[in-house]
Amino acid sequence: MTFGKFSIIACLVTATFPAYAGVYVTSPSTATVATSGNGTSTSPVHFVATGTSPACSKGVGSMGIYTAPNTLAYTVAGTTLDTSLSLSPGTYNIAVQEWDNCGWSSKAQLTLTVSSPPATPSGTTTSKTFYGIESQKGWSGYALLPPSWGICSTCSSSGPELIWSWTQGISSPSLDGQATKSAYGGGTKQWGDVLWNNHIVGSFSSQGLPDYQHTLVPTLHNFTYDVYFWVKDASVSQALEFDINQFTGGHSFIWGHECRIAGGHQWDIYDNVNKQWVPTGIPCNPVSGAWNHVVISVQRTSDNRLLYKTITLNGKTATLNHYENPGTTSWSGVTINYQLDGNRYGTPYNVYIDKLNFTIQ
Repeated sequence: MTFGKFSIIACLVTATFPAYAGVYVTSPSTATVATSGNGTSTSPVHFVATGTSPACSKGVGSMGIYTAPNTLAYTVAGTTLDTSLSLSPGTYNIAVQEWDNCGWSSKAQLTLTVSSPPATPSGTTTSKTFYGIESQKGWSGYALLPPSWGICSTCSSSGPELIWSWTQGISSPSLDGQATKSAYGGGTKQWGDVLWNNHIVGSFSSQGLPDYQHTLVPTLHNFTYDVYFWVKDASVSQALEFDINQFTGGHSFIWGHECRIAGGHQWDIYDNVNKQWVPTGIPCNPVSGAWNHVVISVQRTSDNRLLYKTITLNGKTATLNHYENPGTTSWSGVTINYQLDGNRYGTPYNVYIDKLNFTIQ
């Protein structure tokens, strides 16, 4: 596959493709991009495109985004694509491609420069994104066992109650050659869960931000959890959980997000005060044997409440605008959680995660 400059509003056609098939990109869209195939954006980059293939009576089957040769960062079934990708600062040769159901494909190409966030004026909150956290240090794993589902202080990853593992540097399946394999290995306990936790800001920070004087954590109000995951057979998972946690001013803010799969194909969110899950009615149907993309956006409001803002799965965004009250704590910091829940049979399964980016603001 050859990448180069090309107008994003046209399609690249070779002799093997029908001349009237095409990919039409409407975002990112600037006057510069539309005329020269070059443009500048900040992360996350919003991509919107449609694909056509009139010569194929079966139509377009899927669309995808390559951020580099042989690096397929996103795919979706159908003729339209609408997603945001978190990209590190730098220059990318992007290809947006469609594949029809007759064996043909076409693509639009653009050279895109992702710039660093603009400098923040003195006295205002800094926005910072941590990229590729799944491949970094700082992850700790724990078994959560019924009936309390509290952390089992005597459990070992080798069992017998629950078996789990965390293996970094996986080349396949992977989007960038550096995925992490998270494994729920079963055990003697039914309904057991495996929790992995990483301290981003505060004591034991994996990012070099211990914030000993508590000058950073209290200023943070907006958080985005952005991750790709791949599971061979999603149906064996009771649930997948993605949590954002902030502890400041004596308050405990736990934005828990649980994709119930075997448990009912629905997103639940966490009630901090009553320590229970609240159904949202929003469907959660991850695709087996393919990369799924989750983006979660939350906020700590000015009156210290939890605001669940949006959940995006595979390009489809659901707006919650749901408020909860915080719990209590004496610690100060920001952490993220990732969790695999076991079903009633304790069926082992693996989930690969990649491009886990976390933004604080």
